[in-house]
Amino acid sequence: MNDFSDSVSAPRSLDMDPESTALHREAAEAADTVARQIERNDAEVRRLAAMLRDDTPPFVVTCARGSSDHAATYAKYVIETQTGCVTASASPSVESIYAVPLQLRGALYLVISQSGASPDLLRSAEAARMAGARVVAMVNAEGSPLATLADTVIPLQAGPERSVAATKSFIGSLAAVLHLVVHWCGDASLLQSLHELPEQLRRAFALDWSPLVDGLQDMQDLFVLGRGYGLAAAQEAALKLKETCALHAEAFSSAEVRHGPMELVGPRLPVLLFAQDDDALAGAMATARDFHRRGAEVWTAAPGASGRGALPIVATSQPMCAPILAIQSFYRAVNALAIRRGRDPDHPPHLAKVTETV
Repeated sequence: MNDFSDSVSAPRSLDMDPESTALHREAAEAADTVARQIERNDAEVRRLAAMLRDDTPPFVVTCARGSSDHAATYAKYVIETQTGCVTASASPSVESIYAVPLQLRGALYLVISQSGASPDLLRSAEAARMAGARVVAMVNAEGSPLATLADTVIPLQAGPERSVAATKSFIGSLAAVLHLVVHWCGDASLLQSLHELPEQLRRAFALDWSPLVDGLQDMQDLFVLGRGYGLAAAQEAALKLKETCALHAEAFSSAEVRHGPMELVGPRLPVLLFAQDDDALAGAMATARDFHRRGAEVWTAAPGASGRGALPIVATSQPMCAPILAIQSFYRAVNALAIRRGRDPDHPPHLAKVTETV
């Protein structure tokens, strides 16, 4: 049998305890990561937030790759909805490959990275600073080259992360974004929600998403949907399914999926939906019902979801916290799914922990 046939044959479970993996252990540490952030970073975050209030940037630019770029998606929605400051993603290759200087004077240039070592991010951040932007690095490696060149460093406080699949550093990135915006906009209720997040993360990691594991064991394709704050969770889940489970998962906005991709949905192309309790919820759930009527298996991590396919979630009054909690529950499930599909989630065969893109 050739290699391609092997890749699509029915997966066989590894004889491995899901709780023995680095992915499981590190994801379980996300609550402690967020608690450390709130304690250790608060003075620096307050200082930066005061500067942003006194000298409001004309716009915000994010720069990131991989899971960190999903955190940048989250940053876009949180910053725009809470401050009204337009936030857009910069392509690192514009500077690193094409060497085109961008007009960034006065902008907040937010670089999110686990390693702080990728050459393209470094060149982009340096060019942004030279162009007059305020460069803020949210980075796990405090002694990294990125931290050295940034105007302000917000450490992710995740500690060592050995599994190729990032977990606690991703959740740390989302929490760091939320922490900054809490103080930028001065929202007392949002600050309270931030302080409640570590304990809620512990509860989220204990939830049973085994129906998702059972349902995806033999699947080859999947759509993962989210909208607004939840789009970042959908992007992150799709990436983790690819890299740990070799499952072809594609992330879409629950609105954009109707512009063509929905034609593929059916019995052999299931759907995982992330949604939060805000104005996007009704439309997202309507999309889920539509796909279910078409014969697709649909799993929903959403408030008010019930019946077949409803996944348990930790209730929160703050929609911005919902995707952070949902992705924490997902991490435990994807670790178990990888093992069920015969793969070691810590060591995908073709991936490395640090990707140094030029």
